[in-house]
Amino acid sequence: MITNVLLSKVKNQLILGWAFFRMLTIQKILNLILLRLSFWLSQGLGQVLLWGKATTLSIEPTTSCNLRCPECPSGLRAFSRPTGMLQEKLYQEIINQSKNHLTWLHLYFQGEPFLNPKFLDLVRYADQRNVFTSTSTNAHYLNQKTNQQILDSGLKQLIISMDGISQASYEKYRVGGQLEKVKTGLSELLKLRKEQGSVFPRIILQFLVTGQNEQEIPELKHWAKEIGVDELQLKSIQIYDFENGSDLIPADLGYSRYVPDGKGKWKLKKKIENKCWRMWQGAVVTWDGKMVPCCFDKDANHVMGSFQTQSLSQIWKSSEYMLFRQQLITDRKEIEICKNCTE
Repeated sequence: MITNVLLSKVKNQLILGWAFFRMLTIQKILNLILLRLSFWLSQGLGQVLLWGKATTLSIEPTTSCNLRCPECPSGLRAFSRPTGMLQEKLYQEIINQSKNHLTWLHLYFQGEPFLNPKFLDLVRYADQRNVFTSTSTNAHYLNQKTNQQILDSGLKQLIISMDGISQASYEKYRVGGQLEKVKTGLSELLKLRKEQGSVFPRIILQFLVTGQNEQEIPELKHWAKEIGVDELQLKSIQIYDFENGSDLIPADLGYSRYVPDGKGKWKLKKKIENKCWRMWQGAVVTWDGKMVPCCFDKDANHVMGSFQTQSLSQIWKSSEYMLFRQQLITDRKEIEICKNCTE
């Protein structure tokens, strides 16, 4: 089983890699090289250098969600920032500004993307402009009509979040979710893709391992192989107040990003270092056009600029953004959103 899972992952990554490579241009490759060089030099010199433009973006289709997951601001309805729906005109402006150097677009941040009625039109718009597209969904909106539209949209990667193989464990985290609906929709999408001889989107089944579902991993692997998902990812869960522990932390700490500190508290397993490729690679854009440094800034506390009044070039090298990057390579532990990060 382990060998089969590894082979499936390698095959999927090769197919995705080939699709990604085919969408590259000389301009995009040179931009990537400049970003990497400036990142490495910044580490060595302790001074921010930034050559190149954002090569990846995550854009938020909506903050709305049909579920009530306990460690998610969408699920908790607990945003301190405005909530709403991405408008097509704003989105198209962002893509038009970035398409010549953008290599990867993840149409997701917070919320359930399929709740945006224009979501697959957004995917198609980027795909037609030679941008690799990906998204993440809780899969409650996969049905006969939507599945065909997904196949037609040009979407390259579809991540399905399914954190339980039985309804009893699934609903403990995916509160309000219907596991059978997810299983049916996913199975029908895979069947339709096979019938039409399609390769994309590649389907990644993502399983957040918690103390409430870790015992189901063997059954999960069997089911994933049986229905033919392209890759199974076992992911560690992010917990806000991890210092005091949580029932969500799995007993098998190999699946946890937290470990006991020996003093009755919990700490990050991985040491926070004064570096982060994400700050040179790309950024996240909220539904209303605000740019924030990464996906850990769920409440948009670090707004670097807004597409409502600025261009991407202006925001990318703004004084706020450059100072944030400098703080990161000087003392990253002082940045609140970095304190729960495994990057």
